Amino acid sequence: MSSEDPTVLSAHILVVEDEALCRRSLERVLRRIGCTVSTAPGAAEALEIVAAGGIDVVLTDLKMPGVDGIELIRRISALDSELPCVAMTAFGGHQRSTEALRAGAFWFLEKPFDKSRATLEYVIRVAVERSGAARNKPAAAHAPDAIRGLESIVGKSDTLRRSLEMVKRVAGSDATVLILGESGTGKELVARAIHFHSRRSNANYVAVNCGAIPETLLESELFGHVRGAFTSADRHRDGRFAVANGGTIFLDEIGHMSPNLQVKLLRILQDGTYERVGSSITERCDARTIAATNQDLPEAIREGRFRDDLFYRLNVVPIELPPLRDRHDDIPLLVDHFIRSIREGEGHHLQGFTPEAMQKLCAYKWPGNVRELESLVERMAILCSGDWIDVEDLPPLLQDAPSADLVQAPRVPESGLSFQKVVGRFESDIIRQALDHTKWNKSKAAQLLGLNRTTLLEMIKKKGLQRRTPAPTGEPETKTL
Repeated sequence: MSSEDPTVLSAHILVVEDEALCRRSLERVLRRIGCTVSTAPGAAEALEIVAAGGIDVVLTDLKMPGVDGIELIRRISALDSELPCVAMTAFGGHQRSTEALRAGAFWFLEKPFDKSRATLEYVIRVAVERSGAARNKPAAAHAPDAIRGLESIVGKSDTLRRSLEMVKRVAGSDATVLILGESGTGKELVARAIHFHSRRSNANYVAVNCGAIPETLLESELFGHVRGAFTSADRHRDGRFAVANGGTIFLDEIGHMSPNLQVKLLRILQDGTYERVGSSITERCDARTIAATNQDLPEAIREGRFRDDLFYRLNVVPIELPPLRDRHDDIPLLVDHFIRSIREGEGHHLQGFTPEAMQKLCAYKWPGNVRELESLVERMAILCSGDWIDVEDLPPLLQDAPSADLVQAPRVPESGLSFQKVVGRFESDIIRQALDHTKWNKSKAAQLLGLNRTTLLEMIKKKGLQRRTPAPTGEPETKTL
C-alpha cells in the first residue's frame, strides 16, 4: 500500500481495552489502514504511554476494572487537552454517551464493530485530522509580541489590542483573572494564553464549564469525593482543583454556579483549602484561578444570585473581550485566517469570499461572535464547490444583511442648520437605502426598518420617493410608484 493511497492513515493510536481479544481485533483493524498502534489493558498503563508523548488519538473502552474510561478521559484531557479521546462501550445509552462527552471525549461509539467498521475508521480519521489541525496550527511565535494560545484571536482593532495587552501584563503574575465577554469571543483562548505565559506553564491547565455540569455533580467535579459519599461513589476521586494543583484552573460560565457552591469556592480562593464531598479532612490546593462569564455579575449581585465577596475575589484583574460587532474591520482578517486553516488542515481548494459577499459578512451583527463566523466559513467550505463564495452562496440571513451601514447624521456647522429639514432628509435617505436594498419590496423594507408596512407606505407617499431605473441611453430616469 503506497503512502499516496487514500486508505492509508499515518497516525499513532492508543487502544485501551481490558479484554485481550477485543484489543487485538481493534489493533488489526487500525493497522490495516496504516496506523501505528499501541495498546494498554488499563488506565495506569495508558497514562504512562500518553505522558511519553507521540499519541494522535486514544480509543478507550469505558467499562474497565479500577479506573474506568470516563475517569481516564478526564485525566488525559488534563494532561493534554488537544489529544482526542474516542470512547467505546458495549453498554450504550444516552446517559453513558453524555458522561463520556462531558468528560472530554471527542466521540462515542458502541461495540461490537463487526457491522460498523467503516464508522470506526471514519471517526478515527476525523479525530486524527482534528488532532493534526490542533497541533499544527501556524505558530504565532514569529509575530511581534505573539502570545502562545492566542494565534486564533486575530484582529487589529483598538478594543481587541487593549485586551490582549492586558493579557501580556497579567500573565506573569499569580493574580486571579476574570474574563468578561459574550459567548464566542474567545475567553478560553485567553485563559490558555495566560497559563502558558505564567510560571505554572509546565503544570496542568484544567478547564471546567460550570454551566454544562448539573449542580448536583459540580461540587464533586471541582473538589472530588470519598468512597460512599453518595450512591454511585464506589471509590475515592480527585476533583478538578486537585488535578490543577500547581497549575491553573479555568472556571467558565462562573455566573451559573449556585450560591451554596459559591461559598466553597470563596474559601479555596481565600486560603487555598477545601474538603471533598463526604469528607471532613481539610486539603490544600495551590492552583491559579481564572474565571469567565458572559453574564452581568453586578446585576446578578443585585438580584441575589451571586455573592459580592466572591465577585471581589474573582475580579482582581478584569479582562473584557469585545464582541465581533464592535470590530467589523477584523472580519476579513478572521475569514482569511479560518480559510488558511481549512486549506492547511484539510487540503481544501477554497480561496475566499467575493468582495460583495465580504460586504455582507461585515454588515452582519454576528450574535454568536467569532465562533459563529468560524462555523459559517467551515460550512461554506463544505457546501460550496467553487473556489470563491459569492452572495448567493450565503445563508438567507446574511444575504438580507445591508451591504453598508445606514447613513450618519451630518455635523452641525458653525452657521447652524434646520433640524426639521435635516431629520426629514435623513428619513428619506434611510428609507431609500432600505428600499434599494430589498429591490423595493416594501414588506421586507418595513421589516428591515422595524416599521409597520402601512406606516412605510404612508412615509413613501408623503416624501414622494420614487424608484430610479436606468434609461436605455444611460441617462437616469425616474419611475413613478
